[in-house]
Amino acid sequence: MRLDIETARRRGGALALRPIDLDPDQCLIQLREKGDTTRSQPVSPTLMGQLLAHAKERGAAATPGGALLRYRSGQPVTRRRYDYIWARLGNHLPWVTAQGVSTHWLRHTTLNWVERNFGYAVARAYAGHNDRGNSAGTTTTYFRADVEEIAAALTALTGEPHPHCTSKVLLYPADLRLQQSQFAMVAGHFRLPRPRYAGPLMKSQG
Repeated sequence: MRLDIETARRRGGALALRPIDLDPDQCLIQLREKGDTTRSQPVSPTLMGQLLAHAKERGAAATPGGALLRYRSGQPVTRRRYDYIWARLGNHLPWVTAQGVSTHWLRHTTLNWVERNFGYAVARAYAGHNDRGNSAGTTTTYFRADVEEIAAALTALTGEPHPHCTSKVLLYPADLRLQQSQFAMVAGHFRLPRPRYAGPLMKSQG
């Protein structure tokens, strides 16, 4: 779920992810999603490490152009895996089913948090939206965010420094770091941290 929360990616983007799409030095992953769109999405150092470890443990690293996410058997994960995960969660937590919590719900939750704290342009870029067939009007073409701004939002979300977050770094108490307990589910909603801005520090505190 950390991949879902950090990147707000679509389900197809995760299934299409390959080992060659990981850039450990820049902490970027290449997402290929609907409409033949491709984008570089910042991820935290922690998530990058977990993806690399997963690739090595499940045998994906041996085939860089193959699927990254795999079962223990080494077979690529399919859409049915996500259906199974959410069905299993719903059996243990009835409100998951009642409130329709899903991979798309996680995407919406992260993007809503980004929009409220960093603005519409950053949220739009974070979501991987482009201007083709844009129903929001031509005005949106004047509001664009770059990878540095996306990385800043990610840094606020995770409490971890990112190579592309150089203009302004945020201060985070240790209890605002992204952990399983951070995303405490209350009445069917994840609680996401609210960033506190500081001067141009080069690393986060905590």
